[in-house]
Amino acid sequence: DRFDLRRDIQLETRVASATFDEASARWTVLTEAGERFDGQYLIMATGCLSIPQPPAFKGLETFKGDWYHSANWPREGVDFAGKRVGLIGTGSSGVQMTPVIAEQAAHLTVFQRTANFSVPAQNEPLTEATLAHVKAHYAERRALGREAVTGVFLSANDKSALEVSDEDRLKEFEFRWRGAGGGFRMLRAFNDLLRNPIANQYAGDFVRGKIRATVKDPAKAEILCPKPDLPFGTKRLCVDTHYYETFNRDNVDLVDVKAHPITEITPTGLRTTQGHHELDVIVFATGFDAMTGALLAMDIRGTGGQSLREKWAAGPRTYLGVSIAGFPNLFVIAGPGSPSVLSNVVHSIETHVDWISNFIGHSRSKGTRRIEAEQAHEDQWVDHVNEVANQTLYPVGNSWYLGANMPGKPRVFMPYVAGVPAYRRIIEGVAEKNYEGFAQV
Repeated sequence: DRFDLRRDIQLETRVASATFDEASARWTVLTEAGERFDGQYLIMATGCLSIPQPPAFKGLETFKGDWYHSANWPREGVDFAGKRVGLIGTGSSGVQMTPVIAEQAAHLTVFQRTANFSVPAQNEPLTEATLAHVKAHYAERRALGREAVTGVFLSANDKSALEVSDEDRLKEFEFRWRGAGGGFRMLRAFNDLLRNPIANQYAGDFVRGKIRATVKDPAKAEILCPKPDLPFGTKRLCVDTHYYETFNRDNVDLVDVKAHPITEITPTGLRTTQGHHELDVIVFATGFDAMTGALLAMDIRGTGGQSLREKWAAGPRTYLGVSIAGFPNLFVIAGPGSPSVLSNVVHSIETHVDWISNFIGHSRSKGTRRIEAEQAHEDQWVDHVNEVANQTLYPVGNSWYLGANMPGKPRVFMPYVAGVPAYRRIIEGVAEKNYEGFAQV
């Protein structure tokens, strides 16, 4: 309302298809309601984590209780008082929901397939002085963020975990765990945690030690400890408030569904290979079809009638993470091949919006009708994205960064890991060279 934007927004509308017409060099968009829209440019701002992975368990339709997905939470909230609750999934959402549900429910059973690393958020009330300081330094903080690898300024240690003594290494990890404010600061404890397997093992062992020291039941603690084949930080690092402490509560149980898989949902609960669990409510925190899910949910067709699903059958391919060869006049915000989910996504979105807007303005000033990424440059960019990723431990993690959480999805590492400043310099360089790599007619 403040900026009079409602006239340019149509809510409660789902796009069914988008087709590029080669004769007019325009896109036709059809909604599920049958409405038609035409435009020269199509900009996909569909989000990286906007398509939930639906629960696919035998017998769900027979369950007589209530069930919810973390991504589609009722606006009015859920009353767990007196209920026996089952929570399936221990990624970021599951880790954050566990302590809250445990406080409210009569009993909570957490069903965990994969143990993930979680670090304390260390959230605390902000003093008036802190708030005033932050507001007084907005511009400075934003500038620091733009030059930080992840797009958010966190104090970083420029030393290797291998060049310090055991005592100093432990001291630094403890500082990051508590003193530095927790959260993603753990990833900045040393400069090689995500590149060197030994340095990474030090970090993983430290967190596993924290889990064992926190969870009183040794059997539960071992289930909660991530296995050595999952390098620290290569799956999205979870950030929690009293997650591990929650498993010390008398009303919380933990089930390892990798050892005892879920076989079916029943009218009164859930069955694993180990036995039946009586439940009143089931909460699914089963993740998302990340980065490509929203795009592939629509029937997008470019030149020659090729669909995006066909183009990406072996995994997503883009030029600079913003454009796709064979799909002229189409741009993607925070798409595969850009920093996106490995960054402060606000910075990444702003970078793309500014860059795309400038490109469209440039093209209009020249009278250009059609812009398209060239196949050779797309291939080179994909090779570069993979090359940079393979210099890290990220591809080792069995994560949604690779699509590993979605059955049948090609395993392709999707984000660009070189960081926000490096990426911005690249795309600015492309623009300075008359948008090198784009056919403009």
